[in-house]
Amino acid sequence: MLSVSNLSVQFGKRVLFDEVNTSFVKGNCYGIIGANGAGKSTFLKILSKSIEPNSGNIHLESGKRMSVLEQNHFAFDDKQVLETVIMGNKDLFSIKKEMDEIYANPDFSDKDSDRVGVLQLKYEEMDGWNAESSAAALLSNLDIKEEHHYKSMSELDGVQKVKVLLAQALFGNPDVLVMDEPTNDLDFETIKWLENFISNYDNTVIVVSHDRHFLDSVCTHISDIDFGKINNYSGNYTFWYESSQLALRQKTQQNRKSEEKKKELEDFIARFSANASKSKQATSRKKMLDNLKIEDIKPSSRRYPAVIFTSEREAGDQILSVENLSFSDSNSTLFDKIDFNLNKGDKVVLYSKDTRATTAFYEILNNKIKSNTGRFDWGITTSQAYLPLDNSSYFHDKISLVDWLRQWSKNDEEREEVFIRGFLGKMIFSGEEALKNCDVLSGGEKVRCMLSRMMMLRSNVLMFDEPTSHLDLESITALNNSIKKFKGNVILSTHDFEFAKSVGNRVIELTPNGVIDRLTTFDSYISDPKIKELRAKLYS
Repeated sequence: MLSVSNLSVQFGKRVLFDEVNTSFVKGNCYGIIGANGAGKSTFLKILSKSIEPNSGNIHLESGKRMSVLEQNHFAFDDKQVLETVIMGNKDLFSIKKEMDEIYANPDFSDKDSDRVGVLQLKYEEMDGWNAESSAAALLSNLDIKEEHHYKSMSELDGVQKVKVLLAQALFGNPDVLVMDEPTNDLDFETIKWLENFISNYDNTVIVVSHDRHFLDSVCTHISDIDFGKINNYSGNYTFWYESSQLALRQKTQQNRKSEEKKKELEDFIARFSANASKSKQATSRKKMLDNLKIEDIKPSSRRYPAVIFTSEREAGDQILSVENLSFSDSNSTLFDKIDFNLNKGDKVVLYSKDTRATTAFYEILNNKIKSNTGRFDWGITTSQAYLPLDNSSYFHDKISLVDWLRQWSKNDEEREEVFIRGFLGKMIFSGEEALKNCDVLSGGEKVRCMLSRMMMLRSNVLMFDEPTSHLDLESITALNNSIKKFKGNVILSTHDFEFAKSVGNRVIELTPNGVIDRLTTFDSYISDPKIKELRAKLYS
């Protein structure tokens, strides 16, 4: 349906893609993965023809339509919400617009009548008469209430705009659906709806996402960008990751016989196939894995940072006490009447429908801002390390990464350049990279620096406010695994469902009317009907 032939892209001396040939077939969902800077978003822009390659061709089968998730959240501010969704089908919208203009003509002629007849026939063939009801249904599924459908886009908040633009991309059953980070700014309930929608979608989906659970839920294939090439692999992200790691381990095992390695790979494929669920998408993936050849599994060249959290001392039984904490900004109450005691070993998923609430809570616990009411007390044996959502204040000085990290050294040994370079090397800052100034770092590089700082502090309580922002999948995976192994306390807020469900053993939700506190995993929490009912009351 969609093919890429001899694609090459180069910016200056940097080659992103070199003679890439690949294709995307109807009925499959392709997850585009690659390290930061590999060219994932650039590739999607080339597919949608918003930028041109240096050479090569993109061919979409004749008569097929591609829809692209809009990234500019202000692009339709002068449009009505319902109209914005229908604009997702450009041909349909163009016909509707021309008909409206002809009907508005005071000098309506026989020629106009003939033209309208032709347009109406096309409009009917495209199911245009049901366009508004279909658009309204999409909006309602994405929790955009009917009262907003006829408002201007400029009247919506940021999250609502994201949902409308998502509805625009999905509208009209496009033959090829292209989405760059579709889960950004969406709540877990909306992400779940989108997962179900794509899993049951009959056409082609091409998606870039750092959300591993989302990729696992929707993908039938992983398209890996590496060394300027794109290789398609059957299965979801977890299958790709585990199979590539297995192949990498086997590559280093020179002593083992090829028959033993083949048997190990066959057993691995069989296990994944057997675990496939009954959903349409998963069944499709199971068939692909059944037909997979051993030679198709190849080791990955990905570099994973060594994220290792240790504590200088073990904390006592008194960790954190919070009493009647509340906070309001100029517009609304973000949380109120928050009471809880943190137990030793708790790994808490701190959650709220309004992410401003969780960020404010962390800032209060770290004495950056003051609460309106209440108090909190850390146990005397605790020490805290905090990864804030906004880390820009840490990177103003024009100093090298070595000097930047040295600020948190605790003794002479840790101040030695060899020691600090070793630390930075674990986070993939090697050689000359360790000497570049910290004020020119990318978002992902800054987060990796902040993680290095946290590791050096060796605290027994770790706090993370959206730690996966800006990180690539390799860094997210390494961080996730490290937090699971950490023996101290963790308080974590994240939009990464895999992170939340695999790390937390307790969920604390902050609402404007109190706290919900449950000793359970996040996936159990978010799917519990009684908790859903309680949440609805506390947010009303």
